[in-house]
Amino acid sequence: MKTNKNILIIIIGCLIFGGLAGWLIRGTDDHPDHEHFHVAEDGTVYTCSMHPQIRQNEPGQCPLCGMALTPVSNNSGSNSPFVLEMTPEAMALSNVQLTRVKSGEGSGKLTITGKIQVNEQRVKSLTANYAGRVDQLFVNFTGQEVRRGEKLATLYSPELVNAQKELLETAKIKDRQPALYQAAKEKLRLWKVSEEQIARIENSGQVQSQFDVYADVAGVVIARNIAVGDFVNRGTTMFEIVDLSTVWVILDAYESDLGAIRKGNDLNFQVSAYPGKEFKAKVTYIDPVLNPDTRTVGIRAEAVNRNFELKPEMFVSATISTSQSVQSGLMVPRTAILWTGPRSVVYVQVGNKEAPAFEMREIELGPRVGEDYLILSGLEEGEQVVSNGVFAVDAAAQLSGNYSMMLRPEVKSLEVPEAFKAQLTAFVQAYFPIKNALVKTDAKETQNTISPAKASLAKLDMKLLEGKAHDIWMDLLRPIQSSLEKIAQTADVEEQRKYFEILSDNLIEAVEYFGVVDNTIYRQYCPMAFRDKGAYWLSGEKEIRNPYFGDMMLTCGEVKDTYQPGKRVTSTSGEKKAAAGHNH
Repeated sequence: MKTNKNILIIIIGCLIFGGLAGWLIRGTDDHPDHEHFHVAEDGTVYTCSMHPQIRQNEPGQCPLCGMALTPVSNNSGSNSPFVLEMTPEAMALSNVQLTRVKSGEGSGKLTITGKIQVNEQRVKSLTANYAGRVDQLFVNFTGQEVRRGEKLATLYSPELVNAQKELLETAKIKDRQPALYQAAKEKLRLWKVSEEQIARIENSGQVQSQFDVYADVAGVVIARNIAVGDFVNRGTTMFEIVDLSTVWVILDAYESDLGAIRKGNDLNFQVSAYPGKEFKAKVTYIDPVLNPDTRTVGIRAEAVNRNFELKPEMFVSATISTSQSVQSGLMVPRTAILWTGPRSVVYVQVGNKEAPAFEMREIELGPRVGEDYLILSGLEEGEQVVSNGVFAVDAAAQLSGNYSMMLRPEVKSLEVPEAFKAQLTAFVQAYFPIKNALVKTDAKETQNTISPAKASLAKLDMKLLEGKAHDIWMDLLRPIQSSLEKIAQTADVEEQRKYFEILSDNLIEAVEYFGVVDNTIYRQYCPMAFRDKGAYWLSGEKEIRNPYFGDMMLTCGEVKDTYQPGKRVTSTSGEKKAAAGHNH
């Protein structure tokens, strides 16, 4: 019994010891599987832009393709698909740098690259004038320099021997048969035998068995197509000689650069072989056809090649003094732009240092000025754009499911004539006095603003629109006309405000579909209007002046959207407006 008791004590002790050891080894973590999730504590995930399934919690290289992993933030609090939020650490690792948009003047200089090529107008092909065998060759290698009149080869030609015999025979009877004599001489002339050689053959009475071939230009032999013993026919190319005293500088210019380049523009260029030394040339030709593979156009300049320093196939970096000597306006660096054509993409800083956030913005590009681009629309002075690391930001946006260069929202704006945009803009300007009168809560003044607005509306020429644009305008025109009539017929300011909302909603739709010119217009929103249902209106100023409450709550509201001249509106604007209206 005592033995059994001891055995039981030993078993219980082993169980207790095993449980304690297991607890110590396992620790207090109730969720060991967490260590398999590759997510950093700050929410940053590192992934590959080519293989988005690769995700880890630290920087490194993609195990599939070797590309550097891109940091992406998972803790985005923005609901906008245009805005990407990043952590400061992710921003630093992506080497994101910002540049402020500002007005400036370009220098009228454009930097493009290319290479030196042979001047094709100075390439001479030396062909055989008669059939024969190559007996001697005085040009032994390509690249050999030759002078004009220098002997290049010696040919033996049976045909030429027979032609000389005919000349000597006809010379004996030239008084009786002058036509035969002249025909024999003409045959030799056609074979490029000079008058001196013909006279020498007649005077000596001897037939030459060999004739020499001379260079008729000076230059460098770039092709030797014969060897001693070869038989050549008339027209066979024996040598190609190029004069390298002038060369061509062939450059590749993008479509956006073409508007600034003209024939006759001065050009300075450098080559790696001579650091710090500049060569001069002048644009002589612009290719009329765009290269479909590179989307570039060839620009050709001609340069004097003193001392033969410039060698064909050398790479060059050229600066062209363009015909647009001075360009002024809003400018951003070339490196900030994700090129997708005249309407390209930039990322605008909308956050701060502690919470960086970048909004994808479509812009309309003007001409390139040096290393900058003029911006026709889409940006405002003082905004900051990503000028370095823009591809990393775009890749992060794409992997996060946001809009990016490759995934852009559907465009709501339609292409309509500028004349119609100008007429619509004039009507918007006539709409503002209605809004201002309601801000004052002045029913009489509101009624007085309707007649000028109706006159402006009557000037909109619907014949300028076609197809879908015409149908949309006709659907919007009816409620706009009706709401103007209703506002004019009532002296109750609250009733006027109800019809003003209908007017505003339809006019906002018109602005989003057709666009405006000249001035920036703001779409503003008051969530408390009409017992918290919310309502929109348009304003020419960013400052809130509420037409639905007037002095009661003058500054109640916020700017929901900005309509700039030339800036297209995406379909998401309407979705946001509907969502906001539904929420209130």
